[in-house]
Amino acid sequence: MRKEFSISNDKVLINFTAKYCSTFEELVESEGFRRVIENYLKKSKKKFTLSWRYLSKELKTEDVNEVLSTVVKIFKYCTVMNVEEIVEANPSYSDLFSDKDNFIAFVEDLYLFWRTLERYTVIHSNKLQNGLSAVSFTQANSALSNLIIKLYRKIEKNVLGYKPNVFRQIPVGGNASVIINKVLWPLPKGYESLEDIEFIDSILLETPFITYPKKNTRSGMFSEVNYNPLVNSTLNRDHWFCYPAKVGELLAFIYFHRDFMQHGITLCNLFEMARIEEYRGKKPDLVYVFGAKDNYGDKKTVFYDDKENDIMVGYVNHSEEIDYFGYMKKMTLTLHNLVMIKRGYLPIHGAMVNIVLKDGKTANVVIMGDSGAGKSESLEAFRTLSEDYISNMTVIFDDMGTFKEIDGKIYGYGTEIGAFVRLDDLDQGYAFKEIDRSIFMNPDKINARLVMPVAPYKEIVKGYEVDLFLYANNYTEVKEGEKSIEYFKTPSDAIKVFKSGARMAKGTTSEKGLVESYFANPFGPAQKQEETNELIERYFDAMFNGTVKVGEIKTCLALEGQEKDGPRNAAIELFDIIKKMK
Repeated sequence: MRKEFSISNDKVLINFTAKYCSTFEELVESEGFRRVIENYLKKSKKKFTLSWRYLSKELKTEDVNEVLSTVVKIFKYCTVMNVEEIVEANPSYSDLFSDKDNFIAFVEDLYLFWRTLERYTVIHSNKLQNGLSAVSFTQANSALSNLIIKLYRKIEKNVLGYKPNVFRQIPVGGNASVIINKVLWPLPKGYESLEDIEFIDSILLETPFITYPKKNTRSGMFSEVNYNPLVNSTLNRDHWFCYPAKVGELLAFIYFHRDFMQHGITLCNLFEMARIEEYRGKKPDLVYVFGAKDNYGDKKTVFYDDKENDIMVGYVNHSEEIDYFGYMKKMTLTLHNLVMIKRGYLPIHGAMVNIVLKDGKTANVVIMGDSGAGKSESLEAFRTLSEDYISNMTVIFDDMGTFKEIDGKIYGYGTEIGAFVRLDDLDQGYAFKEIDRSIFMNPDKINARLVMPVAPYKEIVKGYEVDLFLYANNYTEVKEGEKSIEYFKTPSDAIKVFKSGARMAKGTTSEKGLVESYFANPFGPAQKQEETNELIERYFDAMFNGTVKVGEIKTCLALEGQEKDGPRNAAIELFDIIKKMK
């Protein structure tokens, strides 16, 4: 990013390296300040708001540029003079200030407009920091926020003539700040378009980080192509960033367009960020390009197995249809799973937790199921019951993991350090407790989401021997006297249920009603069914020949009125089972 300021798709990028404002004068005279007011005035004129009517009437013009020029001058005057002094120096402003309440209403509306924008600040660590001076990364954003608040208060004081009695210290700088670096890695032929895109080195989040993406569900499956989609792509390096992620044991370079900046930033709560020494000069296992502008027209969500260079490539083109974090997360996991299948490991769409009860009994439990089946909700039920039953609980994976067979035993490994969960299915009190470190998505809509860290990276890649492997059935009612958990007698009985992947859709995707998906996992196994079938046979035989108990857990999550009690009852039954284990 070379420009000092850019605004696109209601997202603001401020380049601290090119320009850093530390005084009122620098702020008011900056390009970014003018651009924000210009965008505000254009939208106000289009909507014909009360503020626009007031400004155009009192300034006697309908021209946005003329209004912009005058407003910037007035704000500059307001930093050093009160209204009476301004009018005395320039009587032409007397009409504008004839009703101070209208001017204050305009200032408040502009301030609200600024706060509703998604704001990101960027520092280039490998360039001369002309504007930043000696201000550190962590201090720079808070200093800008304080400067904007002081300007806002100064203007209102000089217009009204008095200070407010109540001060609300709202963060109005960047919602997130990033340090970016230019990093060299051995780009193979066909990957030239990625060459100059800078990598994110550090992220500072102003939590709670609340975003409002255009979409709230994901639809369709990712499909395979037999050509590298990057060969003919052109990416403007100033509009792109790369998040270097550790997805399980794999290294992923996730490239994203600035229009989807909120999704790229959210990755830090989901995937461990790789340190620069872990990826500089190294070839990644996965490359994912998210939001590329091309001539395909329709939504394009594809992957390519670059066998020659041993890289799994994901590609999603620029569209409002993909403005949902699920596309960022699930394609990354699809690429991971495809590599795992090639290496002879079995991808599991589910949740795994290491539970230590108060009496010392331990168990590693895996609950498998597609979106909305109740795997995350069951973990939530475990957590809420922890005070009564659990001494310690470690989440190994909350959505996607991998089974590895080692010496006849099955071990589970995770991919993510965070969880991408439905806000509706969390205990409200818990959601608010986690507000200080979470990223919220469309909290006012159906399928509102929360992304929060849940486990350290060293735990998810450690490997835990599996004790219980359960399929999450969210649609079968548990009648009085029946058990929520039942075991399968043979591998074939278990495989039939697990491969059918049946669940009642809960609105997390575009599906409705009772649906099935191969092995409850449309993110890799569904695309490679022949290879996965062989792995399923081998792994289920190993589980039944070993000590793993394989069964079904009825979460009742899709049954009206049982969204909380169903997973809770199943969790209590599970604790009883663990108590009886050797």
